[in-house]
Amino acid sequence: MNEILEGLVEAAKLIAAFDPELVEITLRSLQVTITAVVIAAAIGLPLGAWLAVMRFRSRRLVIAILNALMGLPPVVVGLIVYVLLSRSGPFGVLGLLFTPTAMIIAQVIIVTPLIASIAHQAIRDLWSEYHDLLISLNTTKRQRVATLLWDARRALLTACLAGFGRGIGEVGAIMIVGGNIDNATRVLTTAIALETGKGNFALALGLGFVLIALAIAVNLLMHSLSRTERSGTW
Repeated sequence: MNEILEGLVEAAKLIAAFDPELVEITLRSLQVTITAVVIAAAIGLPLGAWLAVMRFRSRRLVIAILNALMGLPPVVVGLIVYVLLSRSGPFGVLGLLFTPTAMIIAQVIIVTPLIASIAHQAIRDLWSEYHDLLISLNTTKRQRVATLLWDARRALLTACLAGFGRGIGEVGAIMIVGGNIDNATRVLTTAIALETGKGNFALALGLGFVLIALAIAVNLLMHSLSRTERSGTW
């Protein structure tokens, strides 16, 4: 209990002092995760809508695989990305290993199935309501997907926020492909792991509370900007 209290005090000190290292690490965490979520949403949202609207022979198999990929072990993802980006790998010539770009790639792979699966569930229910109307209007498949994406935007925001939560708390894959290099690839989660390994539990807990506060703040900001609580809805 004392360690938790010390962690709260340490977090308060870091925030009150506007610690430069904390600011740098926090901004890097946001940069990596938000970029990854934007890319994952650009892939996952249309994919989820497409799977809800389209009918083809292997559709059930594709959906089952997509749902299974939601549980991808981050460490395995990190290992695969590491092998691909290492000097002996096919993309080693790009020199992306141990850079924020490598961390973004790993997070995109982890987050995309989650966003796509939640989007598919939400749009599938909406498609069952809109099916007859959109068919009768003789809309194209692209128009149907666009309409469903727009009308399901509140549920899709939840999908993106779930992806953000998964990404901002990621440590295994980030540690492997980023290397936790000071002033280069260190983010909040890897800093917490480092301080815990050093036995500095108060600072580790302090960084952990900062991470929790950051995640809550981003969620509240997104809900506020999208006005999800308007007209008594959330």
